Amino acid sequence: MNYDHIFDQAIDRLHEEGRYRVFIDILRNKGSFPNARCFAGHNGPKPVTVWCSNDYLAMGQHPKVIAAMEEALHDVGAGSGGTRNIGGNTHYHVELETELADLHGKDAALLFTSGYVSNDATLSTLARLLPGCVIFSDELNHASMIAGIRNSGCEKRVFRHNDLAHLEELLAAEDPARAKLIAFESVYSMDGDVAPIHAICDLAEKYNALTYIDEVHAVGMYGARGGGISERDEAAHRIDIIEGTLGKAFGVMGGYIAADRRIVDCIRSYAPGFIFTTSLSPVLAAGVLAAVRHLKASSEERDGQQAAAARLKEILTERGLPVMPSTTHIVPLMVGDPVRAKRITDILLAEYGIYVQPINFPTVPRGTERLRFTPGPAHSEQMMRDLADALGEIWTRSDLGERRAA
Repeated sequence: MNYDHIFDQAIDRLHEEGRYRVFIDILRNKGSFPNARCFAGHNGPKPVTVWCSNDYLAMGQHPKVIAAMEEALHDVGAGSGGTRNIGGNTHYHVELETELADLHGKDAALLFTSGYVSNDATLSTLARLLPGCVIFSDELNHASMIAGIRNSGCEKRVFRHNDLAHLEELLAAEDPARAKLIAFESVYSMDGDVAPIHAICDLAEKYNALTYIDEVHAVGMYGARGGGISERDEAAHRIDIIEGTLGKAFGVMGGYIAADRRIVDCIRSYAPGFIFTTSLSPVLAAGVLAAVRHLKASSEERDGQQAAAARLKEILTERGLPVMPSTTHIVPLMVGDPVRAKRITDILLAEYGIYVQPINFPTVPRGTERLRFTPGPAHSEQMMRDLADALGEIWTRSDLGERRAA
């Protein structure tokens, strides 16, 4: 068995398909995001503008967040010291869970090391606790949700994206006495569309199903206090389990769920992904705590971000660029080919100092490769016009690679 040959072939396949991923070597400039410094292929750092960060509101740069993390670092040190049940629990963790539960109007919350882990651990554990459970999953659910459902070992039914008629058809076909869970997202981050939360909850009530919503691209971003689309649409009380991340709009790191105290206690007590994982550093928990508290009281960042997203859509549309329809802060630009998408982003970085990553399979279906821009409150009108000028020039080039056959 030639193991090296197998690994080489695996990487070669990605290169041949045009979807081998390269990580950029940059440092963000504290206090002046989206400005950063790129080190790849240069003699020293080159200034770049970041257009693809999920730190949507630049809270990772906020003075309150940085000050809270510095204070915690000097107060308790760097690491947590272990799992939550063996030395890794601190008052910062307890306070943060209380704030997150309050954010969503729930009894309790539970912290995880990432949004991926919170989805995987919760969905897999929840379904195992419910005898004979079947999970109804939107076809565009995130990979972490799919992993959790698969790891649960339960039966699943995949319904067409946001298709209520199809969801009801699948629900109606099941035994009324069987345990059911509907899993979906609020904001689908690659297309920028939103789930019909109330309508899904109506079906859940009709067919006696639990509801699980992934709000990772919405917490901090929507609602009067940043509780997400479920808060904006006044639907949080109808959702059984709300899952979110601490690494996007809140600007730091981690994931969580908020739910009824009994559900949270079950996940805390049974989920291996929680039990056997070193807890978040208290420094990170302190930073998120500051971000959550700030965004509960301030809508300035949310308003600025929404205005920036709307303006960028206008500017790119005026240039005749293929902006995909989006009702949220996500601004996707359709390319439709992995080679072309990679070539465009390479030129943007090398010639214009503009950083955005191509989005390829398996994140999106083949043939729908795209660029995904996430304008924030600190992206200026001039930055947007510079981006549109660069894209307009690049789009007309003939050396970008041919579209591959599907």
